[in-house]
Amino acid sequence: MKPLCSDGISGTWGAVLLPLNADDSIDFVALAEQVQTMLDAGLAGVYTNGTAGELHEQEEAEFDRLSTLVAEACTRRSVPFQIGVGHMSARVARERLRRVVALAPGAVQVILPDWVPIAPAEAEHFLLTMAELAAPVALVLYTPGHAKRPLDLAAIARLRAAVPGLVGVKTPDGNASWYASMRRLLPGFSVFVPGHHLATGLRSGASGSYSNIACLSPRGAQRWFERCVKDPAAGLAFEQRLLAFFQEQVAPLAAHGLCSAALDKALAAAGGWAPIPPRLRWPYQSADAAAVARLGRAARAALPELWE
Repeated sequence: MKPLCSDGISGTWGAVLLPLNADDSIDFVALAEQVQTMLDAGLAGVYTNGTAGELHEQEEAEFDRLSTLVAEACTRRSVPFQIGVGHMSARVARERLRRVVALAPGAVQVILPDWVPIAPAEAEHFLLTMAELAAPVALVLYTPGHAKRPLDLAAIARLRAAVPGLVGVKTPDGNASWYASMRRLLPGFSVFVPGHHLATGLRSGASGSYSNIACLSPRGAQRWFERCVKDPAAGLAFEQRLLAFFQEQVAPLAAHGLCSAALDKALAAAGGWAPIPPRLRWPYQSADAAAVARLGRAARAALPELWE
């Protein structure tokens, strides 16, 4: 597909998750069904190998097979897609990038190397190399809150200035002051914020979200985005209910030790829109069947619009 630039990366994008068999192997039949359902949902695009896609737990042959499956499905349907090549090792990430350029994604998502905290000059050197290898495909930087070297807005702006091939970022957001700084430091840049903050983000100048709400219901997440655009007040009202649901139902799972990937998979299993079990690969904990059932009942009671 045609490479995307900053103004072409917006809206609600869905994460491809790993449906796992009991032996921790990937169920590629279920994966293909999942991708087709996401394409049918009308999302702005789909992306692979974020935290929810367990980027750190994929073997290279699995990575290649998954990337090819998603690229071919999206190309057939003319739906934008991004391939995540992130890995804790810069060398592994670089080799992943070399292999996926031929699949012609709209953009490539990267993370900074994440075993030893990376210095600013090292981060710039890494991204310049990755941008050169990816060209003409652009880079989107994923900087999660748990990264060894979290990046504030000023640091992201410096990397943007130094790396012309960097066109977007996925980042935790903040308060009104944070959004004011975002508008000042990153004008014309694609900034994606957490999915459950979408209405606030769009109102405050963000471009969209790589959405955890799409894990719960891809169609519902897309409808909410459309509502935020057409009726911002209604979008914000729904966001308040959504935040209450996360506080009451999702936060306790995190407090019991589930990581963000486990939470996203639990949401997908609770949503019931594709054959995605809550299972994570060893040694990570997953939500059990009872927790998933409770989550599904609570979501449908609190947020019925997602399944209308």
